[in-house]
Amino acid sequence: MTALKNSLKLGFATRAIHEGYDPRSSGGSLVPPVHMTSTYVFENVAEGAALFAGEKPGHFYSRISNPTVELLEKRLATLESAEAAVAFASGMGAITSVLWTLLESGDEIIVDETLYGCTFTYMQEGLSKFGVKVRFVNMRDLDLLEASITSATKLFFYESPANPNMRLVDIKALSKIARTHGILSVVDNTYCTPYLSRPIEMGADLVVHSATKYLGGHGDLIAGLAAGSQEIMTRVRLEGLKDMTGSVMSPLVAHQVMRGLKTLEIRMERHSQSAQAIAEFLAENRAVAQVYFPGLPTFSQFSLAQKQMKLPGGMIAFELRGGLEAGIQMMDSLQLIQRAVSLGDADSLIQHPASMTHSVYSPEERKRHHISDGLVRLSVGLETVEDLISDLQQALAPLMSEARNSHLPSCS
Repeated sequence: MTALKNSLKLGFATRAIHEGYDPRSSGGSLVPPVHMTSTYVFENVAEGAALFAGEKPGHFYSRISNPTVELLEKRLATLESAEAAVAFASGMGAITSVLWTLLESGDEIIVDETLYGCTFTYMQEGLSKFGVKVRFVNMRDLDLLEASITSATKLFFYESPANPNMRLVDIKALSKIARTHGILSVVDNTYCTPYLSRPIEMGADLVVHSATKYLGGHGDLIAGLAAGSQEIMTRVRLEGLKDMTGSVMSPLVAHQVMRGLKTLEIRMERHSQSAQAIAEFLAENRAVAQVYFPGLPTFSQFSLAQKQMKLPGGMIAFELRGGLEAGIQMMDSLQLIQRAVSLGDADSLIQHPASMTHSVYSPEERKRHHISDGLVRLSVGLETVEDLISDLQQALAPLMSEARNSHLPSCS
């Protein structure tokens, strides 16, 4: 197959499988080769100088670019409707490389109240250590958000849905506010992937991903990606990645992520379908106090989810009427669903944010940022959904009678 022409007119899965690669360029190899090299040979000194000066396209050192990694970047860019993308060794590598590039001492950044635990720590401790002021604001309240902007505000950062409580941000409305004030907006799109939501099409400037999750899809790699305009991503590559973090993705990991992209569409369809069935089961179970899932009509932001998400995704948060102790009992009773952090794998994974991924928050911070001690996070995998429901049913059964008269407040 020759290189694709007018690829943006082609379907999502077609671009995920074929974008940017012509088998004839590699001896007819159907699968793109893995370029396991640290450096590249120049024809002469003049060519080397031109490459280093940016006057000629090409590769000269794999900390900056690599043919295999570049192909992955092209595929992610087209899937996110972005001009360019940069790959990193981890999701945190993507976030830190982007923000170190765009911010400097004296700047302010406004971030949503709910973030992944390590992102929260980076914002709370990492950025502030170098003179960047971080304001945590409830981004669901657009009036409050606009009132929080100052002349020093340079960037908005948020997740939608947020990890772990599934809170959504109105991406289109927030992006409009950002552009009105000349502020960049960065969206962590890990939960949705570009198959379910494309923030750049809704006005956001950049997206970041933990490619460890759904993009890789098999729990066998650590990786990150970011996408945005060509100008900004070039800066991120040459400043944040090359000189600040050195968070370089290996060619072999890029090859694995591209393998994951080939099945991303069908996996996200299955994750969403199974999660919908499980969320409906949990919502009807007497031991469960509250279910937070974008596909449920009872979800407080259901209409927004319908507007900006193609499907509800594979992540569910819920609380049991018996609180934390009931959650521990239920999770320890599961036989098929695995107790583990991370998400987006073929395996279903369950974890307790307050003691695991979000334990870096103090109890007061978790309360303030809408992460209750009893919240449970479930990443629905690709197993037969009836088996997953049976596993949850047997784990919840002992809690049914105990839960009838108890109640937990909503964290939405």
